[in-house]
Amino acid sequence: MPGAETIALIGATSRIGLLLLARLKHRGIAVIALGRSAERLAPLGAPARMVDFADPAALARGLADADAVISCAPLTIAPQILAALPERTSRIVFTGSTRRFSRYRDAFGEALEQAETAFVRSGRAGAILHATMIVGGADRNAQRLAALIRRFGIIALPRRGDALVQPIHVEDVAASLERALDRATTPWPPLVIAGRDAVAYRDFVRAIAVAISRKVRIVSIPAPVLLGAAALTRLSPVGPRIEAAQILRLLEDKAFDIAPMRERLGIEPMSLEAMLARSFAGRAGT
Repeated sequence: MPGAETIALIGATSRIGLLLLARLKHRGIAVIALGRSAERLAPLGAPARMVDFADPAALARGLADADAVISCAPLTIAPQILAALPERTSRIVFTGSTRRFSRYRDAFGEALEQAETAFVRSGRAGAILHATMIVGGADRNAQRLAALIRRFGIIALPRRGDALVQPIHVEDVAASLERALDRATTPWPPLVIAGRDAVAYRDFVRAIAVAISRKVRIVSIPAPVLLGAAALTRLSPVGPRIEAAQILRLLEDKAFDIAPMRERLGIEPMSLEAMLARSFAGRAGT
């Protein structure tokens, strides 16, 4: 990648964005950090622009001098970003989600598909990297399970917790986006990025318990019971609504072939054991 380029980093204050910013700055690449909060952008140590992503004119001004773009924002705003890109932008890399491939669709899944279609139709060079469950840092996956294990020592799972998951560490996500920026100089088909190991969800929970030096008991809940409970939340005027699709997605396998990731990006993702050891380093038993 030419050293004189200016990279616009959308979502620079996110977990992935902060890692990417550090990686790009380490290489001496000029980065403009885009985000929605001036307070969070201020300490980044890089030129920053506060942008309302819902404002097309503001987004266009923020991207006006971008030679290339990496977006760590939700893929659902890809159509707005594509519409705001100047002609000078040679390529763009989006962070996507493997929710795109779920059999049980909802509004978010439909929006992901529409965003992917918009990127393909744009003809822009670059890539969408659909990430699996992301762990590391203050994630809402492994850290939340760890908190439940520490507090209760029991985790309830649908069926026997036998649906497959294939988590990826946040550092591997950042490395993959950086590598795609370097390599995706033509329009790439969407690419899945995932960790090395696909495991049953119950084994994911047990691996977290080992990483934090705690014991855990896994309780199986029949899927019909969960679906019935979800239906009751939709009848209640208060409290969160749980859709049947949310429950059904817990029952489907989320395992993917990472050979294309290895071939196109040259990334060898962490094993489950390695990523959990990194996520909970120095925090075992706490």
